[in-house]
Amino acid sequence: MPDIETNTRKVVARLKQDGWKAIGGGKRDKFEHTDRPYPIVVPRHRELSIGVARSIARQAGWI
Repeated sequence: MPDIETNTRKVVARLKQDGWKAIGGGKRDKFEHTDRPYPIVVPRHRELSIGVARSIARQAGWI
């Protein structure tokens, strides 16, 4: 299994690099992509739990 990034700043940077656009949010950041029908929600914490990080990676198509 590939290493899952749990640092929120790195996850957000990779989402932006892959073409995801920030669409706001309150306690969480929301990102949408023109090729995907659903947004990705990223909690505003320094580190993400491994389960949340894995879920984001799956939704983004990284794993």
